[in-house]
Amino acid sequence: QVQLAESGGGLVQAGGSLRLSCVVSGRALIDFPRMGWFRQAPGKEHEFVAHISRMGERAEYADSVKGRFTISRDNDRNTVYLQMGSLKPEDTAVYYCAADFLGAPSRNVPDYEHWGQGTQVTVSS
Repeated sequence: QVQLAESGGGLVQAGGSLRLSCVVSGRALIDFPRMGWFRQAPGKEHEFVAHISRMGERAEYADSVKGRFTISRDNDRNTVYLQMGSLKPEDTAVYYCAADFLGAPSRNVPDYEHWGQGTQVTVSS
């Protein structure tokens, strides 16, 4: 059974940084060509944040986080990371990692079969 476990969230002041981790178990991370991070703010739908290719050579970002966030993956450690910098109050949300066995990285929520439970990120002004 595939499981994804996020960690690293917390409360941070605007301008600060956090690094989120997502540990994959049940299958090797390299089996997933499609890995992404999404977020959900209160009262809003899931929003694409970033995704990364199987070997980590390509990544894409939402315009709202481009230049501030970096996604990476360590297939040997079965872990995907999201380094977040220059955080803003509007980045406050529950952050989820997501995985799928099929296809190229995607910005679309329905394209991901496996999801973690999420980790809360709160940015104070």
